[in-house]
Amino acid sequence: MDDEVFRALADPSRRELLDRLNAANGQTLRQLCDGLAMARQSVSKHLAVLESAGLITTTRRGREKLHYLNAEPINAIADRWLGRYARARASALADLKTALEHRPMTTTEFAYTTYIKTTPERLWEALTTPEFTRRYWGVSLESTWEVGAPVTWGMGEVRMDDPAHQVVLESKPHERLSYTWHTLTDEFAAAVDLTGERLAEWRAEPRSKVTFTLEPMGELVKLTVIHDDFMEGSAILPEIGQGWPAILSNLKTYLETGETLPALS
Repeated sequence: MDDEVFRALADPSRRELLDRLNAANGQTLRQLCDGLAMARQSVSKHLAVLESAGLITTTRRGREKLHYLNAEPINAIADRWLGRYARARASALADLKTALEHRPMTTTEFAYTTYIKTTPERLWEALTTPEFTRRYWGVSLESTWEVGAPVTWGMGEVRMDDPAHQVVLESKPHERLSYTWHTLTDEFAAAVDLTGERLAEWRAEPRSKVTFTLEPMGELVKLTVIHDDFMEGSAILPEIGQGWPAILSNLKTYLETGETLPALS
């Protein structure tokens, strides 16, 4: 897989497409073609190479196909090579990893794709069972997982309930799951030291949602996570963008090895 990533990144036109998605994620083919000195067919071919390498992920919204930059392959390369070579010799990878993980504040969505050696049934269980989520996420999620059912979040001694708004939006077992994000309760704010103007700013934002798509691919399952419905210039989105890669890496490691990653100091 590393070879595919390096080959995909070697072409300047493909790097330009990644730059465009880094500047504004979730674009259609037409949007990506605007202003480029390339034929639509050429752009489509480059996007296919990037998707094959896992550097972008796609989803459909109605008739439109949206393209999202995916940092997971860069994370994997950085994890493998930065520990093996001197940091100075690997600075190009480190810079690219940073660029891909820290998207500009203009985006309103976060997207991430990873490949896990497991089954759709096992992955679904890991996404919907409190004992599982508590292990790799540190959060328990309790619900019947039927559309419209409330989702109760637990974080240590803190429980977050909001039956009217904190609910399941879509549920197709082993295929697709979507729910609204948790309410910013006083108890949660106190637990994470969210106070003052920052708390007021977060509470002024609309509620976001997260969607998981599971696609079997032989011995692997392709898991795509899209967290969206953020406002332009969201103060919450940067925190989400930093949190999901760690959670999903922990999920992948747990399902493949039975162990979670060491806690970061």
